[in-house]
Amino acid sequence: MEPSPLRVYGGVEGDDRRAERRAQFLEAGLDLLGSGEATLSVRGACKQARLAARYFYESFTDREALAAAVYDHVIEDLANRTLEAVAAAPFDARAKARAGLSTLVGIVGDDPRRGRLLFSAQAGAALAERRRRSTLLFVGLLGGQAKDFYGLPDSADLDVLSQFAVGGLAQTLTAWLDGTLPVDRDALVEHCTNIFLAVGDISPH
Repeated sequence: MEPSPLRVYGGVEGDDRRAERRAQFLEAGLDLLGSGEATLSVRGACKQARLAARYFYESFTDREALAAAVYDHVIEDLANRTLEAVAAAPFDARAKARAGLSTLVGIVGDDPRRGRLLFSAQAGAALAERRRRSTLLFVGLLGGQAKDFYGLPDSADLDVLSQFAVGGLAQTLTAWLDGTLPVDRDALVEHCTNIFLAVGDISPH
């Protein structure tokens, strides 16, 4: 027997309302994880979202599922917006590097919750594996951009340089967000752009 569709309420389809509630939980989860909370509870997420627990379970099986969904949402948004900025920049190495870095720094700088979620160990050990996979994602994206721009083949040299650049950038952003690297945003973007270009200069092209 086919399940009945969710009813229309207040002019909004049931599926749309469920999507809205899911978005509220994602935002609540980001608030909690991005504030440095060591743990994320279903009760805390429901309180933050101002929604009943039954609505939590229509989208997530448990708190770990919510934490994973929040992290994946932030990473997907970060990757998409950064790639869009690079694609829209002129075909010039400095312009493309600056566009991507400026977008990335802007995202984590404008919303510190995202920076803490991505770079702070306080966000929880449960996200460690996702952090590892997201690092590999950005290593692959950087290597792919370099191959496309310079016409490079796959190589161990390119893999090493991509790992070095992404790891170094992550540490730099961590220090900037926690205040131990006291430079303004424009200077940070310029420094990182220069470093990325220097790394590109020693790539096998």
